[in-house]
Amino acid sequence: MATHLPLLLKPFLALAGTLLFLSASAAARPFLSAAPYSTPLVIAHRGACGLLPEHTLAAYQQAISDGADFIEPDVVSSKDGVLVVRHENNLAETTDVAQKFAARKRSKTIDGQRVSGWFSEDFTLKELKTLRAKQRFAFRPQEHNGQHTIPTLEEVLQLLLKHHQSTGKRIGIYPETKHPSYSRSLGLPLEEKLLALLRGYGYASAADPVFIQSFEVGNLQKLNQETSIRLVQLVDGEGQPADFALRKDHRTYRDLVSPAGLLFVSTYADGVGPPKQMLVKTNASKQLLSSGLVESAHQHGLAVHPWTFRDEATFLDPFFGKDPAAEYRFFYQLGVDGVFSEFPAKARLLREQLELQQGVSAR
Repeated sequence: MATHLPLLLKPFLALAGTLLFLSASAAARPFLSAAPYSTPLVIAHRGACGLLPEHTLAAYQQAISDGADFIEPDVVSSKDGVLVVRHENNLAETTDVAQKFAARKRSKTIDGQRVSGWFSEDFTLKELKTLRAKQRFAFRPQEHNGQHTIPTLEEVLQLLLKHHQSTGKRIGIYPETKHPSYSRSLGLPLEEKLLALLRGYGYASAADPVFIQSFEVGNLQKLNQETSIRLVQLVDGEGQPADFALRKDHRTYRDLVSPAGLLFVSTYADGVGPPKQMLVKTNASKQLLSSGLVESAHQHGLAVHPWTFRDEATFLDPFFGKDPAAEYRFFYQLGVDGVFSEFPAKARLLREQLELQQGVSAR
């Protein structure tokens, strides 16, 4: 890994106005992201959270039973430095923290945004374990509210280990580091503990079923120097990575998915995770077409894992009406390498149907 960056990056760097994160000796990582998977991955977004409260062991177990290839735990830290699993460090929307710790409500600035709530880093693990999870959306099943605790990342890994030991099948794990620069500023860095836990449970290399994802860039670049685990650069349709903002780097997520930006991403990551809307566009006849991002990412050796697929009509593009099956079929045929789904049973079923139609044997 000692070749110089291609000249094609120079215009992008001039536009960005910074060399903060680029090494003159960086080179693209080997194209390992899709291998050894021959069909699109079904990644259970926060577990099977369309049916059960998100990021609970029950939601992960349901996802495994529903045929997910990977489960996705978002990782935050407790006050005493234990990695726990929540979609964000603010516990307000998905737990009963307001009822149990009303006086602990705070306002903080996180990634440039002023936020009020109850934050994982203000509670010890013992305190967090007194909380119970609840469903985020009122239109989803509510009968499981109050039944499940907040799991640690190690408990999630133990769940996967037990499944492997009892069935012989190894389920993948796809952790996201949440607000990594903010966490590090508190003296609660995520990455070192994350790698140690993954290694301890046999997820240590590009050959293992594991991806680490982040909306920031710097921590992925650092991880690229420390592990061969496959890395995925998350992008959003708007805004910029929080660590870019901290360093006065003006590049946006849109810049990162330009041809030059994808070449830059390929120097430290194996894939990109865009919102599914970034992968499509409409023509003059109102037909839905590829935006070209999938093709461009593949040209740069990057897998594409879009988010988020949900079955409810409120989340579907009008192009698909009220038919989530049509959406899955469209994106699978678009050539994505995996989908983040909150209903992994549906994602798996539609993938298998497409495989049969195409004459491809299911895995």
